[in-house]
Amino acid sequence: MQGTVDGFSYGLVTPLVAYLMACLGGALGLRCTTRSMLVAHSWRPGWLALGSAAIGSGIWTMHFIAMMGFTVRGATIHYDKPMTFASLAVAIVMVGVGIFIVGYKGARGTALFTGGTITGLGIASMHYLGMASMHLDGNLEYDTLTVGISVAIAMAAATAALWAAGQVRGLLWSVGASLVMGLAVSGMHYTGMAGLSVHLHGTAEPTAGESPAALLAPMLVGPLAFLLLAGVVVMFDPLMVMGKPAVVPVEHRPGIPAHVHAPHNPRRLRLRPRTVEHRGSRTPQNR
Repeated sequence: MQGTVDGFSYGLVTPLVAYLMACLGGALGLRCTTRSMLVAHSWRPGWLALGSAAIGSGIWTMHFIAMMGFTVRGATIHYDKPMTFASLAVAIVMVGVGIFIVGYKGARGTALFTGGTITGLGIASMHYLGMASMHLDGNLEYDTLTVGISVAIAMAAATAALWAAGQVRGLLWSVGASLVMGLAVSGMHYTGMAGLSVHLHGTAEPTAGESPAALLAPMLVGPLAFLLLAGVVVMFDPLMVMGKPAVVPVEHRPGIPAHVHAPHNPRRLRLRPRTVEHRGSRTPQNR
């Protein structure tokens, strides 16, 4: 029996909130990636890891907020918690691999293509692994062409976002890039959902059960709290808004030599008294 699928049971509330969460995670992740290119190598892994976690948490939160509005008439939906959190781990790890490649190799050429591909595959893997965590009395069936289009959208969105992060520009640049990234990630999600059909077995009697919102809301608390903390870190970092180092290093200032000066040694600066020898006849006082 073919199930009736409704992806907008709460109207436009869930798509809009999901889009905002994708934009928030993208904005935080892009600013952290940009920030990593302005610091010493010892601090770079920390900023890249924070950016990876922010983007991964943002797209994961976007997916499951959108899934709050997903219902199948006549079927009760349950979510497998270990697999649900596994999808979060997959998103963070694969996004992290792509961000670290771009963070160390630069957002151009082969590095950008490789990083964008891995990051896009991570976004798509998170989506379909999250869908696999959903259990109901039936089978989920996907249209192959639609799935392929959704994966291509995810890869294109990830590549464009990483390229924007590598431009090392101001805050408005990253905000604009995050809005585009959020739109692309949401488009990937709903494109994949458009190719979904549910075939119900009809062996279990319909039960009231809990709504998807009641099931998913407790699992979203942790990622939402993390995004809030990451936002606080980004807001209070003075270099985040500027998009460039606040102080120009000494060796790059005009008129300042690039070499390191030797330490000051006061002993070497002592001047020895200079004796002046007068030639000529010697007076009695000089004898």
